[in-house]
Amino acid sequence: MPKMSHSEYIRRETVTGTVPMLRKERQYGFWDLFLTTSGFSIATWCYTQGAYVAQYLSFQQMLINIFCFNIVWILIECIPVFFAVRYGIDLWVWLRSVLGKKGVAILATVISMANFGWYAVDSRLFGMSMINLFGGFGITLDEGFWIPALGVLCVVLGTLIALGGPTVIKWTNRILVTALLIVGFVVVMICFTSVPLGDFFNYQPTASIYDTRLGNFMLSAEGNVAFAFSWSTQALVLPRLAKTERSGYWATSLAYGVVAPFFVAAGGVMAIAMFLKTGAYVDDPTKMLATLAGPGVSLLSLLMVAFANIGTQGTGSYVNCMIIKSGIPRLSYRLLVILAMFYVSALTIWGWVMDNFGSFISCAAYIQGPIIGMVVVDYLIVKRRKISLRGLYGLGDHHEYDFTHGFNLVGLACIVISFVSCVLFVYDPLNQVIKSPIFLALTGSGFTAVCGGLLYWIASITPLKKYMHLTSTD
Repeated sequence: MPKMSHSEYIRRETVTGTVPMLRKERQYGFWDLFLTTSGFSIATWCYTQGAYVAQYLSFQQMLINIFCFNIVWILIECIPVFFAVRYGIDLWVWLRSVLGKKGVAILATVISMANFGWYAVDSRLFGMSMINLFGGFGITLDEGFWIPALGVLCVVLGTLIALGGPTVIKWTNRILVTALLIVGFVVVMICFTSVPLGDFFNYQPTASIYDTRLGNFMLSAEGNVAFAFSWSTQALVLPRLAKTERSGYWATSLAYGVVAPFFVAAGGVMAIAMFLKTGAYVDDPTKMLATLAGPGVSLLSLLMVAFANIGTQGTGSYVNCMIIKSGIPRLSYRLLVILAMFYVSALTIWGWVMDNFGSFISCAAYIQGPIIGMVVVDYLIVKRRKISLRGLYGLGDHHEYDFTHGFNLVGLACIVISFVSCVLFVYDPLNQVIKSPIFLALTGSGFTAVCGGLLYWIASITPLKKYMHLTSTD
């Protein structure tokens, strides 16, 4: 048998590949998973999201909007973490029973291709950060060339981390996240000391994206719900490495539901402080820090913010390549990481995702929303926390999740119906047009989750139940 190098090829692509993990193989305790997940979630796109919300809401409304919508939806969408830890599998393996094996292969690839758009944003923000760092030392760089060039450097460095697998990612994030949490608190304190606190409470936005206050609030909420959903299909890969269900759920929920929103709020606070001080909204955290802080503090903060994006790039590459492997297990992890590097580099140079950030996250959430709704309903209500592992992996005579040539037409129909009905009748994310009062209660992304879950549950109590193979357990 040939010798396998590179730490047994990153522990058989990576840590047992896509087969169920045994308890003794788990290597992440609460703090390991919390820090790794936090490192994944607090890239500088959080500041961009916060600055976006701050343009349309008062200071108090902004904080309510960011924390309430993120926490509520994160606590719901992380419920499947329990099965991820219990069975040692990720979301996409479970979804073979909801979408079919070929359905998972296609959707896992499509959604990961969309998810990689986040890392193009991440890398361009890295480029902006580095330009501002050089500017602090009196060196002026051409943004048109150096933002994409330095962004590609961020992608390459993140790829090296991803090639190291979960162990390298864990230790990278232990160092980075601890430092970043300190930087986050420093940033907030800088904002509150550079502008009188009373000015924050008296701040009123000058921009509007709808003709009523409720409309403005819910359109901002759409951005936050879509932001929360953006983690969903990625969040349930790392928990399979957790040692206990409790630590897996709370580490994941607190990272995405509290730490990430804190940094979003920090971005909003910085944007408001910049507006109060300069009269202009700025969504680049490096420019905000350079303006609001003294030279020494700003350069240190800028450096940490910049290099946080490299850690996020590495974790994101690992997670999304593992998502694709869940759908197409035979693909080489190393090959996927290299291909992802070229793909994200191309998106970074193109720059479209960064220029259309709001529409991008809503469109991505419209695909992920129905999946969230279906998997929560499937786990809690339909399958009642039990599943056939033999069926998921097609062992022996267990091929019940092959469905129609590998596609579960019911599950796929739920996604299509939810997506189309929302765009046509609830909210058009590309043109930011509210089409129904339903949006003012659920937001568009929230509607897709509720609709997908409801349709799937209705199908499960009709004669379609037999087709969906809902009674098969080991």
